[in-house]
Order: sequence, then structure tokens, then C-alpha cells
Amino acid sequence: MRGKSLRNLTLASAAALAAAYALVFLVTPLDADQGLIQKIFYVHVPLAIVSLGGFVLGAIAGLRYLRTGDPAWDLRSYVSIHISLVFAVATLVTGSIWARAAWGHWWVWNEPTLVSFLIIFLLYCTYQPLRFAIEDPARQARIAAVFAVIAGAFVPLNFIAVRLAQPFSHPRVLSATGGNMPGSMRVAFLVALAAIALVYVTLWRLEIASKLASLEIRRLRRRLEAALGAEPTPTPQEVERDLAEVA
Repeated sequence: MRGKSLRNLTLASAAALAAAYALVFLVTPLDADQGLIQKIFYVHVPLAIVSLGGFVLGAIAGLRYLRTGDPAWDLRSYVSIHISLVFAVATLVTGSIWARAAWGHWWVWNEPTLVSFLIIFLLYCTYQPLRFAIEDPARQARIAAVFAVIAGAFVPLNFIAVRLAQPFSHPRVLSATGGNMPGSMRVAFLVALAAIALVYVTLWRLEIASKLASLEIRRLRRRLEAALGAEPTPTPQEVERDLAEVA
């Protein structure tokens, strides 16, 4: 059932991506100033939004772990942040390509949206080194969860600060009126955003399934060794250590 669900989710993601970028290249108009390169907007901005949303999801899962002590929530928090970091790298790469084409520079330091996103990215780059510098599994999970909650709270605060900043060069696509995008561009953008979000969910589910499968293999091996008299049945602490190791 899990494999069938993942297969259906993968097919849905592929279909959504195909629909989104068919709209982008066949329906939306060419930008009068930037031409074809402007269409990277439909990749860059959804990647940025989804990666930031994933960091917030990691914070929520981390908070749930602190409240319940359930290692499954720690695993969900870790995977959310891990995939968001991958999406954030893609955001920075596509943003640099767009900046080079539009502004003539790979990076513009006086643009608050760019700099703030880079700060968030660098903040989360410390998550894994911090996590794996701690050997005790319970302490590792607890400190990682605290980090995820604090860093996750910074994401919306940073977003609000950037929205209030002047000057800015980025288009305001999340306003109530949809910014200055024509209707076809707005529809294509929303479909692309949904498609990228589906890709995120698919990768999240895939990584969770992979790590749970690794954990199940460890448990089966332990049971087999216990049945053969090689070692006793695993304790809850050993199970928690296994979860930390597969993460």
C-alpha cells in the first residue's frame, strides 16, 4: 500500500509539473524586458516558497517531538529540513541565473529578499553539523528540535521584515491583488507552486519510507539475532538510537 501511494503521488507530481510548465511556455506571454529568461520565475519563486514552508513544517514537527517525545516526529522534522535545504540550494542557483540575466550580476547585496533568504539558508546549514556533533540520541533529537523551532520561528518574522523593507526589486506575487501579473501568469504561477509543493511532498514521503524501511530491517535483524540467542530484545533506548542513526 505504501509503494502504491508513493507511485500515485509521483505520477501526480509529474502530471502537475507537466501541466504547469505547459502553461508557462505555451500560454503565458513573454516578458517585454527580459524575454524568455523571465520564465525562470515560475521555478525560482515556487522553490523559494516551498523551501521556506518546509522549514516551518520542520519547526512544527520539532515542537511535536518536544511535546510528545515520539522519535517519529524527530524523523519528520529532520526530513523536512533536509529536503528544504535541497530546495533552498536550487532557489539560490536559479535566482543567481535570473539575476545575471536581469541585472547583469550574479548577486545583488542591497536586495533584501536575496540577502534574507541567504541568511535563512546559512542558518539551516548549521542544523546537520549541530545535530550529528551530539552522540547521545535523545539529547541529539531534543537539541535538534529546539533548533528547528527557534529557526522556524525566524522564517515568518524574516518574511514580514522583508515585506516592509524598502527598496525592493522582487515582484510582490503574494499580495491580495496578485501583484502586477496578468491573469494567465497568475494561473501558471499558482499551478507551478502546487506542482513544486507536490514534488516536495513526494520526496518527503520517499525519504521517510526509505528511512523507516532501514529501521525495519534493523529491527528484523535484532529479532533474528535475539531468536538465535545472540542478543536480547532491543530496548526503547536502542530503538530511539536506531531512529537517530537512520536519520
